[in-house]
Amino acid sequence: MRRAVLLALYGASGMAAMFPAVVSAQTAGADKAQDAPMQTMTIVGSRRVNSSATETPLPVDFIAVNKAAEQGGQFDLAQTLANISPSFNSTRQTGADGADLVDSAALRGLGSDQTLVLVNGKRRHTVSLVNLFGARNRGNTGTDMNAIPVMAISNVQVLRDGAAAQYGSDAIAGVIDITLKKTLGCEATFGYSQYSAGDGKNYAPAAYCGVKIGESGVLGITAEYTDRGRSNRADPGNPRTIGDTKVTGPTVYLNGEVPNGGTDKFYFTLGNQQRHASSAAWARGGIGSDDIPSRNSAAMYPNGFVPYINGDINDIYGTAGYRWSIGEWRADLSQTYGYNELKYNISNTLNASIANKDLLAGGKGISPTSFDAGGFSFSQATTNLDFSRFFDGFMQGVNVAFGGEYRRENYKIFAGEPGSYIDADGVGFGGNAGSQGFPGFQPGDRTDRSRSSVAAYLDIETDVTNRLKVQTAVRGEHYSDFGSTLTGKLAGSYKATDTVNLRGSLSTGFRAPSLQQVYFSSTFTDFISGVPMDVVLAPNGGAVANAAGIPKLKEEKSKNYTFGLTYKPNNVFSMTADLYRIDISDRIVLSGRFDATNYPALGATLSALGVGQAQFFVNSINTKTQGLDLTASHKTALGAGKLTTYLGFNYSKTEVTKVQAPPSLRGYEDVLLSERERLFIEQGGPRMKGTLTFDYEQGPWTNEFKIIHYGSQTLGTFSGTAAGVPNAYYSPKTSADFAITYAFNDTTKLTVGGNNIFNVKPTRQDPNETDNGFYYDSVQFGLNGASYFVKLWKKF
Repeated sequence: MRRAVLLALYGASGMAAMFPAVVSAQTAGADKAQDAPMQTMTIVGSRRVNSSATETPLPVDFIAVNKAAEQGGQFDLAQTLANISPSFNSTRQTGADGADLVDSAALRGLGSDQTLVLVNGKRRHTVSLVNLFGARNRGNTGTDMNAIPVMAISNVQVLRDGAAAQYGSDAIAGVIDITLKKTLGCEATFGYSQYSAGDGKNYAPAAYCGVKIGESGVLGITAEYTDRGRSNRADPGNPRTIGDTKVTGPTVYLNGEVPNGGTDKFYFTLGNQQRHASSAAWARGGIGSDDIPSRNSAAMYPNGFVPYINGDINDIYGTAGYRWSIGEWRADLSQTYGYNELKYNISNTLNASIANKDLLAGGKGISPTSFDAGGFSFSQATTNLDFSRFFDGFMQGVNVAFGGEYRRENYKIFAGEPGSYIDADGVGFGGNAGSQGFPGFQPGDRTDRSRSSVAAYLDIETDVTNRLKVQTAVRGEHYSDFGSTLTGKLAGSYKATDTVNLRGSLSTGFRAPSLQQVYFSSTFTDFISGVPMDVVLAPNGGAVANAAGIPKLKEEKSKNYTFGLTYKPNNVFSMTADLYRIDISDRIVLSGRFDATNYPALGATLSALGVGQAQFFVNSINTKTQGLDLTASHKTALGAGKLTTYLGFNYSKTEVTKVQAPPSLRGYEDVLLSERERLFIEQGGPRMKGTLTFDYEQGPWTNEFKIIHYGSQTLGTFSGTAAGVPNAYYSPKTSADFAITYAFNDTTKLTVGGNNIFNVKPTRQDPNETDNGFYYDSVQFGLNGASYFVKLWKKF
């Protein structure tokens, strides 16, 4: 039945390409705008006041989020966007240590730190976490999309084009601009969901209220509380916990503006999320296993145990600014501050070396069961001053914008309590050092580093004729820790006919190495062939990295090429198609582990420093990404109602074109970037993703049926093909979501539905070769299966 339904729907989407009068789609959310007069606003990728998404020479998805907030079955922003935008990917990790606590997200299959995120047009900070063990975006930092409540959002604009020349570092894959609400009135939702397996219960109450400030000012206040339970897909009797992280905590956002005569106004945003997340680590065996006494104590956990990696996340974001007129010029001065802190507490655990020392001294073999393992923080303060003016006396009009930016960043690592990292019984005496599940940061890992950058830009948009538009931009930026960079962009659009618009762009870009990549440091003890070794993830510029000849990190550089068209023959059908290519040089990756076995000369140097194995962040690869973005939408009357069909498609292929080892590591490129690590870069996300949505409205009823297709992925295994173990192939999969909404009146709606209703799961693999030790990793749409939800929306 499932295949019959899917084939029928795919047939409908195929007809869309052949007969536009039947089915089609367009840039997400724009179909809503067709019911009302065109509204002008600030569009990401353009500094022209009163521009619209259809006028820019760049591909911009305009996603109205109000429906997702009122009726959607996904309660967080990352999953909401993943189910709408084909070029956006986000998966919930499991068995990936700290990466389980923060969902990473990315555009076009690139890294999570190669997409710039803005809030109301202002740069948002990244998280303090570096994705490491088992994570799809390993070695990357990124922006925590789930720190912003969906109820607080008016719309999300996705610029699918490189924009470093306009916005600075990180905008290699594109830019996501999240516009927050500031409308009058109050509304609230209560959502509940759980998986068909009976776990993962998710309670999500949220409320928004917009109130007047003075005569014409407005303050929007959003409050949300998240209470998501664990899910577990491990086989009965298996001590592992495989599934969603447990998450609880409140989020509050304020967003508003106060006019000061004419077009002048003061604006502000302030948000804070306090989130407690808890993820299960690998299980430790009990009596009769090899884990006693190395990883367990018979007196404490005779049947084995599962350690829990708990993280307390404090995320703060604030912006205050003033916009005013200076003659014909518009000016904007703003100050933005972001702070993200993650502190670890490991529970249901032990330090096996403490327990073993107690046992050797005649005790029972007892250790504390929880530890403060330390953590890290990242802060970013950004000052912007921007000017813009539209001149209508040159050609058909030209908009000139220029400005400057000053940014200061700080990164800290906090050490854990001694019990979280010490080797109490001595090296080689049986009990492993540190808290099981996640060893604490040591005093030698402590970090407190800052840097600053200053930038200036010039952005000119010219209407050469009524049909031809040209956009140029240049930006210079200087960083206190690695030097200067200059980027540029040329884009244009040509209205070939009244229904066809051609567009394209050429640009250079860059991404500065994050402070997290430069200064992250972690030391822990691992056992290699039964021999204890100190493993160091060495900070750039430290003694270990210098001894290994690792050069100072520098910026990644990119070249972006985009060419596409839009087709809009009437008010009910529209289509966009864009080809793109992104070449990135000097891309920063996390190396493999170097030791005496795979690099004898370096191994001797490491041994002299008391290190058994070492990893480094290093500029070491070039990549090429090519792809296609396609959107189309169509509206038609069907029976007594209205049917809206949306089709979105993305194909993206990333290839490592060159591995360029520093002089000290030449000849050891296979250690620097193994086959397994290369596949994470090339296929960490599915190369193909498509969405097909049918939305039917009739009277008080609204029905939505959505199909999401994910292409195949090939990932590496622990053993590798050199050992005769084939890579893990995940075949293409298709899931489907369904929701039905009844509007009791204009102020009350009730929605019930399901996600992945056919309970589709990834291709089964050998659990001994996956990252998380389960039958399949968190690829494509996750591993939990079907879920069902109910959501009540009320407007006051």
